[in-house]
Amino acid sequence: MPLLIGIDEAGYGPNLGPLLLAATVWEIPGKPADTDLFQQFSEVVRDADAFADGRLLIADSKQVYSPSQGLAALEMGVFAGLRLWGDGGPERVVTSNFHTLVRALHQGPTGVLEGEPWYDQSELLLPLNPLPELTEHFERWSTCCQSRGITLRHIAFDLVSPQRFNALNSLTGSKGRSLSELSLRLLRTCLESCHAIEGVETLVLADKHGGRNRYHEFLPFCCDDAFITCLEEGAQRSRYRAGAIEFRFETKAERHLPTALASMVAKYVRELSMRLFNRYWQSQIPGLKRTAGYPLDAVRFRREIASRQCELLIPDEVLWREK
Repeated sequence: MPLLIGIDEAGYGPNLGPLLLAATVWEIPGKPADTDLFQQFSEVVRDADAFADGRLLIADSKQVYSPSQGLAALEMGVFAGLRLWGDGGPERVVTSNFHTLVRALHQGPTGVLEGEPWYDQSELLLPLNPLPELTEHFERWSTCCQSRGITLRHIAFDLVSPQRFNALNSLTGSKGRSLSELSLRLLRTCLESCHAIEGVETLVLADKHGGRNRYHEFLPFCCDDAFITCLEEGAQRSRYRAGAIEFRFETKAERHLPTALASMVAKYVRELSMRLFNRYWQSQIPGLKRTAGYPLDAVRFRREIASRQCELLIPDEVLWREK
């Protein structure tokens, strides 16, 4: 059956904490270009522009989460998505912890949490918030999927540590090129997991990578030597075709549900990572103010932990993203 794939990132701008890329893969009965999953799921799912009427909120993570609002709404959407995915596996993820979540969904190099002591702290049990309506949301969404012949085939993310991101940036020459390469490599794992490279009609919906308009050179990371046709390149959208796969890089791609849910997964895992990061450093320096890792506050945080960092023999390359 045809596939719709959404891919997005969280944490591209900060100097502290990981970069997260996430993807969701949906099997659908109709043509991908003609399928709007927000419309298909309108009875049970809403976007951020719709009135809060009891339906499940799936939207760009920037519209779902803010520090003042907390993680509950973001967590609800992510966990409802996890419940849809797989046969039994997601249930274990939902009732488990951060490390289990990473083991289940991470699609990057092995040992992703090694070498960063904040991941060695006591487990972060999930979910963080009571989710009394989770089962109802999941059951309604699942029933809707079944009635329309739609299946959430895969959820995956790549947790990119500062050290790994710095090393890749040294090779590519810019973090923008690194983001594109990482995104296409994650996409390849998703395509392979669903055998999409073998000719399944597929539409990939990705948010544009900064101001980049041209993506042709990065597509071989997931298409090997397939012939790539440029359909459109511009400020609003760039489109390509390689065999049965169409790639769309669009501004505000989170208006598509597969990309919106990917955005939420990426942001959720990024926030969990930063929660562990801050817990570790606050245990080392009582009274230390937490950080979200963005440039101005990251400089403050780095200065305040410098002495203790030196005592703990934690090298800068493990801690600090240069770009």
